[in-house]
Amino acid sequence: MIDIRKLKELVKLMVENELSEIDLRDQEEKVTIRRGGSEAAVPTVVHQVAQPAQPPAPSPNGSAAEPPVAPTTADEGLVAIESPMVGTFYAAANPDSEPFVGVGSQVSPGTVVCIVEAMKVFNEIKAECSGTIERVCVSNGDSVEFGQPLFMVRPT
Repeated sequence: MIDIRKLKELVKLMVENELSEIDLRDQEEKVTIRRGGSEAAVPTVVHQVAQPAQPPAPSPNGSAAEPPVAPTTADEGLVAIESPMVGTFYAAANPDSEPFVGVGSQVSPGTVVCIVEAMKVFNEIKAECSGTIERVCVSNGDSVEFGQPLFMVRPT
């Protein structure tokens, strides 16, 4: 496991040198630190430990687990608004506020759709396309991963 002091030093070096990504690898670990565009001190950290390959887990009926199901035809033509970082999803600015958007909401580029908290920093997530929110893919307070779909939008 990487030492948190070393991680903080790497983030400091990134900020001082205006780097957007650092990727460190050895035989046992891989650490990637990425900074978003305007969030100068908000890194996304991916930490993987090499492990031996595992066979698929058996399902209750004893056969190997099925692969994930492909998107349905209802998803065709939809555009995902994805999480740009690992963190916690919040649908509203605070617990007493209405959600930024919901199913049926119209969005355009720059519309704030949610907040993702990462390392005690609350980051506004904005739509990058125009359209109508067709589906909210996560619940308030859920942990989200980098690249995970948060909303599905039908472009206009």
